[in-house]
Amino acid sequence: MIRFEQVSVTYGDASAPAVQGIDLTVPEGELCLLVGPSGVGKSTVLNAVCGLVPHFTGGTLRGRVTVDGRDTRTHKPRELADVVGTVGQDPLSHFVTDTVEDELAYGMESLGLAPDVMRRRVEETLDLLGLADLRDRALATLSGGQMQRVAIGSVLTTHPKVLVLDEPTSALDPAAAEEVLAVLQRLVHDLGTTVLMAEHRLERVVQYADQVILLPSPGAAPMMGDPAEIMAVSPVHPPVVALGRLADWSPLPLSVRDARRKAAPLRSRLEDITPPAADRAAPARPSATPSVVASGLGVRRGRADALHGVNLTLQPGETMALMGRNGAGKSTLLSTLVGMHEPSSGTVRVDGVTPHRTGPRTLLRHVGLVPQEPRDLLYADTVAAECTAADHDAGAPAGSCRDLVTRLLPDVPDSVHPRDLSEGQRLALALAVVLTARPPLLLLDEPTRGLDYAAKARLTEVLRGLAADGHAIVLATHDVELAAELAHRVVILADGEIVADGPTNEVVVSSPSFAPQVAKVLAPLPWLTVPQVAGALERTA
Repeated sequence: MIRFEQVSVTYGDASAPAVQGIDLTVPEGELCLLVGPSGVGKSTVLNAVCGLVPHFTGGTLRGRVTVDGRDTRTHKPRELADVVGTVGQDPLSHFVTDTVEDELAYGMESLGLAPDVMRRRVEETLDLLGLADLRDRALATLSGGQMQRVAIGSVLTTHPKVLVLDEPTSALDPAAAEEVLAVLQRLVHDLGTTVLMAEHRLERVVQYADQVILLPSPGAAPMMGDPAEIMAVSPVHPPVVALGRLADWSPLPLSVRDARRKAAPLRSRLEDITPPAADRAAPARPSATPSVVASGLGVRRGRADALHGVNLTLQPGETMALMGRNGAGKSTLLSTLVGMHEPSSGTVRVDGVTPHRTGPRTLLRHVGLVPQEPRDLLYADTVAAECTAADHDAGAPAGSCRDLVTRLLPDVPDSVHPRDLSEGQRLALALAVVLTARPPLLLLDEPTRGLDYAAKARLTEVLRGLAADGHAIVLATHDVELAAELAHRVVILADGEIVADGPTNEVVVSSPSFAPQVAKVLAPLPWLTVPQVAGALERTA
C-alpha cells in the first residue's frame, strides 16, 4: 500500500539529508509503528506519504514514494485526500471550522459526499471516539486531548485507505488513548485500513503494531521488522521492554500481560525489599512561604464550572503531578495560577501574591508556565536569538538558556529556526526559555509531549535539580511514567474537583488508569520504575 524506494529528503541549505536510504513497503491492512529518538525525521517520513513533502514543506525529495499506486511527487496533497488521511502533532493548526460537528463533516464536504452519507458517518464517528457530548462545542474551548480526538475523527469520516498519524495519543489521558487505539485496531482488522503511526509513548502502542520501523539516528537508514525484534535493539523502548531486558526475559514482552506471565520469579526476589519510592517525600521547609495555597477555589469558563471547591497547598521543593481525564480542569488550574482566570469563588495565592491581581512582569518573578503549545512562547528567528532574549528577560548571565538547551537537546544548532524543530524539540526549547528565569513555582502542561525516552530522562534530571534547590513544580500530565519517576505527590482531578491527593506510590498503585507499567507488572508490590528495580537487584546480587 505504501512504498518507499531509495527515498531521501533534504531541506533548504542543510548539509545533510533529514532522512535517507529509506527503502521499504508497508503492506495493506497493517498497523505500522514508526519509532526513533526526537529529531531523526519521523515527521518527514509521514509527510512524504501524504504529499506534504515536498509540495508544502519544500526541500528536495529524491527517490519515489507511492501510496495505492499514486506517486506523491506528481500528486499534490489534495489529489491524495481520498486515499490518505493525516493527523499531525498539532491538531489546532489543522482545524478549518468552528465546531466539532462541522469539523467532522468538512472533509466529506470537500469530497462531495451525499448529505445522508455525511450524517451517518458523523454520528458513527461521534460514537466511536466518545465525542457525542461535544458535538456542538466550539473547537477553541476544547482541551488538548479533546482536540486530538476531533482531529482523528475528522479524518476517519472520509474512510481513507491509509491513515497517517503523528503522535496521536500524546495529549490523551490513558482511557481516551485506549479508546483511540481500539478504534484504529478495528479499522485495521475489520476494514483493512493501513495505519502508519509515529509515537513516542511506546508503552501505549507497541503491542498493537504488526511491524515497527526504527529510525535509529538522523540520516541513518531505517530498520523494519517484527516489534519484539526491533525493540530488542531499539534505543527507544517502553518500560516493560526495559524490565524484560533487565530480567533477561526472552522473547521480550511488549505488553503488561506478557510481562506478568514471566514476572513471578522477579516478584519473589523483590517482595522483601522496600522500594525507595515508598519513602520518597519532598524535603520539609517549615519556615518557607507555601508556593501555592488554594482554598475553596472555583473558576467558571463560560456557563460551566471548570473548577469548584479546590483546596490545595504546595510547598517549596515539592513536585506534584496533576492528573485526570481530558477536560477535568488541569490546564484551567495551571492558567489560574498564572493569573489568566479570575476565581469565581474562593482564593488562591502563588508564592505569596494573588496571581490575577499581579502584573505580568511582577508575576514572572514568582511563577513560570510552559503551555501545551510551545510555539506560544517562541518568537525569534533562531534558537540562538531565543536564548539571548530569555537571558535578557530573566536577568540571567549570558549563555544560561543555551546551557539548558544543550542539556535538554544535544546537537541542536544555534542557527536553526524554532519552527524547523520537531514538536519535542520545540517543547524542550520552550522549557529552557522558562527555566532560565528559575521561577520559585514552575508549571508544566504536558511537558513530555513529543519527547523520546532519552529526552524525558534529561528533563527529569533538570527538574529534580530544581526541586532540590527549593523550586515547587506542578506537572499537568497524562504521562504516568513521568509521574512515577519524578513526582513526590499526585493529585487527580475529575470534573473540576480533587478526587485523590497523596504520595505518588499510594495514589498511582491503587489506580488501574494511572499506574505505570512496572507497577502493573509487579503488583501488588509497590514498585514504580525500572531504575528502582535495577537498584534493588544490584543490592541483592
